[in-house]
Amino acid sequence: MKHSLGFLALVEGAKKRIAECGTAEVRARLESGERFHFIDVREDAEFAVDRARGARHIGRGVLERDVETLIPEKDAPIVLYCGGGFRSALAAESLQKMGYTNVISMDGGMRAWREAGYPVETGDQAKS
Repeated sequence: MKHSLGFLALVEGAKKRIAECGTAEVRARLESGERFHFIDVREDAEFAVDRARGARHIGRGVLERDVETLIPEKDAPIVLYCGGGFRSALAAESLQKMGYTNVISMDGGMRAWREAGYPVETGDQAKS
C-alpha cells in the first residue's frame, strides 16, 4: 500500500516518541510466559481474517474510547501491532498521551509476524 506523505510524516514523528520492538522479541516474551496485553489495533475486517496467536482486538478506531475500561492499569505492559507497524506507532503515542507508561509498538506488524512464520489464528477464534 502506498501511503500519503502526510501520513508518513505523522508516523515518523510518532516513532521518535515511542518504544518499538521486533516480532522476535514479542514471540520470545510470549514463549517465556511473560504476561502483557498483546493488542491488535487493525480494523475489524483485518482481525476477522487472521491475527497473531494470543492477541486481543481493540480496533484503532475505538482504542482511546475503550482502553481505560479494558486496561485500567496505566503501568500495564502493552504491545500493540497493526498491519505493518504504522497505525500501532500512532496508537502507542496516543496511549502515552493518555498516561500509559509501558506501551510498545511491534515494528513490521502482522506482515512481519506472518513472514517470520509465527503462530496465527484465523476466523473468529480470538474475537473478544
